Amino acid sequence: MIKWEHSIFALPFALTGAVLAAGGWPAWRVLVLIVACMVTARSAAMAFNRLVDAQLDAANPRTKMRAIPAGALGKGFVGGFVLAMVVAFVVCCALLNRMTLELAPIVLLVVLGYSFMKRVTRWSHVVLGLALGIAPTAAWIAVRGGLDARILVLTGAVLLWVAGFDVLYACQDFAHDRSVGLFSVPAAFGMETAFTVARAMHVGAIVLMVWLVKLFALGPTAWVGLVIVTGLLMYEHAIVSPKDLRRMNAAFFTLNGVIAVVFFLAFAGDVLLRR
Repeated sequence: MIKWEHSIFALPFALTGAVLAAGGWPAWRVLVLIVACMVTARSAAMAFNRLVDAQLDAANPRTKMRAIPAGALGKGFVGGFVLAMVVAFVVCCALLNRMTLELAPIVLLVVLGYSFMKRVTRWSHVVLGLALGIAPTAAWIAVRGGLDARILVLTGAVLLWVAGFDVLYACQDFAHDRSVGLFSVPAAFGMETAFTVARAMHVGAIVLMVWLVKLFALGPTAWVGLVIVTGLLMYEHAIVSPKDLRRMNAAFFTLNGVIAVVFFLAFAGDVLLRR
């Protein structure tokens, strides 16, 4: 029900936020709690999404073999798992600092609320982007106990990066979403426009990453990483098109996982190398 690939998207950005906040590696206790918060929040969000979308998944040929519609897991078990992950997340937040605990309900509102967005807005992709994009800002608060506006630039970059590739991924359900009245950029504007929107979002993400390098006065390692990330995004757009979605899973899971890891190694590595 929950794949490792789903967690690798946001975790490297959270760790980057933690390293930027600490000016190096944060204390191991804080680092472990940040990872625990990421895993529990992501697990709760994914399981809740599968629970809320069980009927929709059963009606969609692409998703009908997911755990609940396929009968591999019952709704009661999944609901209990969601509750357990939510409790574990709040406990981990409480062990970090007061501000992380106070903001925990807002985080849960975003990551769980995304599951309903496709029913009400074509821009659900942006909400998903926010759900992952808050990770580096949350990690900063976990380390510092307060907020610095500079880290919001990384949140914006991750938001646009995730929203862009989710727009592409939603192209697979273009016909189904239109037939059942679900909202998405492809369903609203068509496949060609969806690809244009995704490209624009990814250009915006790169622009914000450039700004991030300048805000934190990062060096050559970060710049090299940014060049690699840009190249990988360009390749991602080169291997899929409105007329050929066969390599969408490779673009969505493999490439985006690599992008997240490269970003962490370059940006966090730049900070660590200069210590």
